[in-house]
Amino acid sequence: MTVFTGRNAAGKALAAEALAHELQTDLYRIDLRAVASKWVGETEENLNRLLDNAERSIAVLLFDEADALFGKRTDVKDSHDRFAGSPALVERIEFYRPLVILNFRAKDSFEPAMLARVKFVVDFPD
Repeated sequence: MTVFTGRNAAGKALAAEALAHELQTDLYRIDLRAVASKWVGETEENLNRLLDNAERSIAVLLFDEADALFGKRTDVKDSHDRFAGSPALVERIEFYRPLVILNFRAKDSFEPAMLARVKFVVDFPD
């Protein structure tokens, strides 16, 4: 798992496209707004379905704005909070091949437990 950090429009998605091209595979850019659901468990189901499809095509996965899924935990107030940062999902993307890229806005915004699972952190400076 690789983490890209930096402001919006810093070139993180372009770098992910270049990596996918270099690996001679497709890039699956995951729009969290399209998979998120207010219903408990449905977001994780949507992500699992997406991961099933990605595994069949051996695509590079890019989780744009990954702060929403894997960011630092706050007080959980409803089903939107920490909706898909489940251990099973984290483990599944940790062992996904060829590559998973998580885009974050800031280095300090991801959960410390996630950092232990990350192989590379690439900062895109302002």
